[in-house]
Amino acid sequence: MASWTVLGAALLAATPFGLGGAPLPPPPVQPDMPVLPVRARPTIGPQTGDWGNLLAGRRLSINGRDQRAGWRWGGGRGPFGQELWLPLEVLQGQLGFSSRTGEDGSLAIEWFGQGRLVSSAEQRAIDDEVAIEVGGILAAAGVRVSAENDRLQLELQPSQVVQVRSADQPGRRRVVLDLAGPATLDNSDGRLRLDVQSVPAELVARLDGLGLPPRREAEGLSFAGTAIRSAFTLGSPARVVIDLPATTAPAQPAIERPVPIDPRLQALLGSAVQWNRQVLAIGSRRLRLNSVSFDPRGGALRLRPLSRPDGMQGLTPLALLARHYDALVAVNGGYFNRVLRLPLGALRTDGRWQSGPILNRGVVAWEPRALPRFGRLQLEEWLTDGSGRRHPVIALNSGWLQRGLSRYTGDWGPVYRALSGNETAVLLRGDRVAQRLEAEQLRQGISLAEGDTLLVARGGQLLPWGEGDSLSLTTRPSNELGLAANVVGGGPLLLLDGRVVLDGAAERFGSAFLTQGAPRTVIGSDGQRLWLLTLQGVEDEGPTLAETAVLLQRLGLRDALNLDGGSSTGLVMGGNHTVKGRGVASVVHNGLGLVQLNGLPPRGES
Repeated sequence: MASWTVLGAALLAATPFGLGGAPLPPPPVQPDMPVLPVRARPTIGPQTGDWGNLLAGRRLSINGRDQRAGWRWGGGRGPFGQELWLPLEVLQGQLGFSSRTGEDGSLAIEWFGQGRLVSSAEQRAIDDEVAIEVGGILAAAGVRVSAENDRLQLELQPSQVVQVRSADQPGRRRVVLDLAGPATLDNSDGRLRLDVQSVPAELVARLDGLGLPPRREAEGLSFAGTAIRSAFTLGSPARVVIDLPATTAPAQPAIERPVPIDPRLQALLGSAVQWNRQVLAIGSRRLRLNSVSFDPRGGALRLRPLSRPDGMQGLTPLALLARHYDALVAVNGGYFNRVLRLPLGALRTDGRWQSGPILNRGVVAWEPRALPRFGRLQLEEWLTDGSGRRHPVIALNSGWLQRGLSRYTGDWGPVYRALSGNETAVLLRGDRVAQRLEAEQLRQGISLAEGDTLLVARGGQLLPWGEGDSLSLTTRPSNELGLAANVVGGGPLLLLDGRVVLDGAAERFGSAFLTQGAPRTVIGSDGQRLWLLTLQGVEDEGPTLAETAVLLQRLGLRDALNLDGGSSTGLVMGGNHTVKGRGVASVVHNGLGLVQLNGLPPRGES
């Protein structure tokens, strides 16, 4: 579920979809090929403005692949013809759009050399997703658009791979696929799928030899995603650029994952682990429920947070997060800003705050071999300087960007780069200011080592300290949940001690978010077992939060926390992505997994 309805229009940023950071320059081969500049476009309307006479629907088909996704289409305003508004998650995940942020919070999007600059005023909300207008970009690429009832169809003639090139760079191998024209680039289910046809055998062999073995599918080619660091498109001519880790030996061909679930999980089902799938009714609404429950106080499984091993910035398919931690079961976790690709809530693993809680929202907290506890949580932090004056710190390792001081540590990742315009900072080593940092230095990036603390000032907040000044940090959670070894945030809190405690306003969720129906992911407890649940509508979007709370109470749960939902909703069972919130697997920031006690440390790359 996009962060739009959760926090409103925050400062926005993103990198090309995939598992890596900002796009590298075009490959050194054929360096004279131009890349079309990103074009600015006049503002169409406010973020919550009237959609006018645009057609609207909630079903989307891309080259015959159906999913549930909101859209708006029609009209004739603007220099690029008819407006077409699609969720950013669809643009990045199923089409292959790249995006990056400007210092002013604008969003530059690009697809096969066609691009535009999207100001924050041009970013709208469709249901629970951030939507961008891309009619002109898709039209220039030859995408045909049609609508029937509430279903929008996007069709792009399959392209062809005409050449495969590569260039080894320090620490990586760059593979470039020259295409006859634009093609959709799908990043679902932890793999990369390119809609192309007529791939000559010699080019397939070439990809094999470069460590990128393809698998032929009806739609074209797909590549295993575990080794792919990033993938993005360029234009003039149409190209797909894929970055891999540096390697000196050809990779073995990808092996298809077997259809049956992991035999380790299969052996536990029906005894230690209960997996129930059923259709239930609440009022006139029919809901598809998947529930997984187990007793964490004994047995061979434990609950753990799932997060990227390289820090807090970036999104990953849930199936890859599960694979990295060898989790037999996984669901998506807490909220995140899909554009910034940053967490928006609590994430604590083995006693370390990877991201702090915000807005006194609901959390689940637990110790090893214990049932989880539920409640709402804040983290109070302040700095005391040499004169005894206190300075509040409003956020820790978070994408929640507000005026004031925010704190970033080595758990954020190896490098911090400015997330908004005109930031300043001081770097602390121990309790002393080691360096003052200005906006340009933060834009370039600052290394964060273990034990470093970076204090970032936003919105004109002053930093009155110089090198050598002493600062003392005090951290205090609002209740004992913040002292637990593991904490994951979400919200709103649905059930507590058997009572419905849904209070979205207290957790500062918007009214539209509270009343809309959507796919849901929930973690709960009945006092004896821990439950992971997903709910989807059979004929519609899914339950409201109030309907979810009532249904879980009827099922016998005593405590329950709503996690991220919508397109983020997902359930991975024994390696199979069993539940996909709106029909297509989405990338998420973090998750919750059931891992075997002897299954750590994690293996592989996410």
